[in-house]
Amino acid sequence: MTTTAPSARPTAYRWFALFILFVVALFNYVDRSILAILQVPVKAELNLSDTQLGALTGLAFALLYTTLALPIARLADRTVRTRLLSAALTIWSGMTALSGLATNFATLVVCRMGVALGEAGCVPATHSLISDYFQRHQRATALALWGLSMPLGVMLGLAFGGWLAENVGWRQAFIGIGLFGVAFAPIVWLALREPPRGRYDPPPQQQAQAQSFMAQVQVLWRLKAFRYAALAGAMIALVQHSVTNWNAPFYDRVHRVPLAEASYYLAVIMGLGGGLGTFLGGVAADRLGKRDVRWYLGAPALACLLMAPVGLVQYFADSVQISFAAAFLANLLVHVYLAPIVATSQTLVPANMRAFTSAMLVLTVNLLGMGIGPLGVGAASDLLVAAFGMETDSLRYAISLSLFFCLPAAWLFWAAARRLPTEMRGESAEGEPDFIPGAAPQRH
Repeated sequence: MTTTAPSARPTAYRWFALFILFVVALFNYVDRSILAILQVPVKAELNLSDTQLGALTGLAFALLYTTLALPIARLADRTVRTRLLSAALTIWSGMTALSGLATNFATLVVCRMGVALGEAGCVPATHSLISDYFQRHQRATALALWGLSMPLGVMLGLAFGGWLAENVGWRQAFIGIGLFGVAFAPIVWLALREPPRGRYDPPPQQQAQAQSFMAQVQVLWRLKAFRYAALAGAMIALVQHSVTNWNAPFYDRVHRVPLAEASYYLAVIMGLGGGLGTFLGGVAADRLGKRDVRWYLGAPALACLLMAPVGLVQYFADSVQISFAAAFLANLLVHVYLAPIVATSQTLVPANMRAFTSAMLVLTVNLLGMGIGPLGVGAASDLLVAAFGMETDSLRYAISLSLFFCLPAAWLFWAAARRLPTEMRGESAEGEPDFIPGAAPQRH
C-alpha cells in the first residue's frame, strides 16, 4: 500500500523547511552552549565554584528543559507545530539576552531556566515536523543534516562567544546573540508551513486516535528497543555534555591555552568533528539499515566503544597538539548516535505520538546526560582539589571518569539493535514497499 505521490512543489519546499528548522536549531545550540566558553570570565567576575558552573551548564538547564518537554510535546501533537516553534524561539532568545544582566549565581540560574523553558519546545516539534516532511527511508539523513546544527551551533557559540568575551565582554555577548534569535522568530512564523500530520504513514497510523498520557507511556515502555536506546543515549550524552562543557576550562588550566585561542580550536573541533560524526552517523544508518535494520543502532554502539580510549588520549596527552587531534576524533565519535537514535524512535511510533516520543527521549537523555554530566564533573573537580590539592589536574581526572559511561552505552545500543527487526513498524512512501529489509514482515 502506498500514499499519493506529493507534487514537485512540496518536495522542493521540504528542503527549504529543513533549512529554516536548521537555522532555528542553530540559535538553540548557540544560546545553550555559549556559557561553556563564557564560564571562564563569568566564574572570575561572579566568583563561582566548579560545582556552581556545573549546575549552570547542566542541572539548572536540564531540570526545566526535560520536564517541560513532555507537556509541550503533547501540545505539539495536537496544535500547529510551526507556531509553537516560533514562540519558543522568542522565549529562549530573549532569556539569553537577559543573561547578560545577571548579577550573581541566582539570577544567572533564573535566566538559564528561562532559556530551558523556551528550548523545551524546539526539539519535539522539530522532530515531528521532519518526520512529516520526509519519508521513512530519508529520515535519518534528513535528521542528520538538521543535526549538524548542534556541532555548528556549538562551534559558532564557542568562536563568537570567545571573541566577544575578549573584545566586548561576556555580558554583551549574551545580549547580542540573544537579540539575533528574537529577530529571526517572525521569519519562522511567516515562512514555515505546517505539513499534513502522518502524511507518509500507512492508514492505520494516520487514523490513530489521541491517547492519554499513561497510554502513550505504556506504548513506549513496551518497546524494548526504545527503552534500551534511550538509556544508551543518556549514557553517551553524559559523556558528550561533560566534555563539551568542560573542555575550555580544561585547556585553560592544564595546557595554559588562552581563552580566545582555545575558543577557536574548540570551535573547529566541535564544528568539523561533531558535524562529521553527526552526518556520517545518519548516512551510515540509512545505508546500512537498508540491509539490516540493526545497523541503525549498531553503528552508535561501535562508536561508543571507540570513544573511551580516544577520550583518554585527549585528556592525558602531554602535548596540546596531540590532545587537540584526539579531541577532534572524540567529538566525531560522540556525535554518531544523534541521528540514528532519533530516526529509530520516530519510526517505532505512530504520527500522533512523535512529538511526545521525542520529548520522552529528551527527558531521558538530557536529564541524566546534561543534568548529571557537567554537574558531576564540576563536583568531582572540587572534591579532588579539596582532598588532594589538584588545582591544575582536577579537571583532567574528573572529565576522564565520565568516559567510562561509554561502555554501558555501547552495550545498551547493541541490546536495542537486536530488538529492531521485531519492533520497527513498516511505513508507506512513494513507491516504497510496506516492509523493512532485514525485519520481520508486517501485517496490516
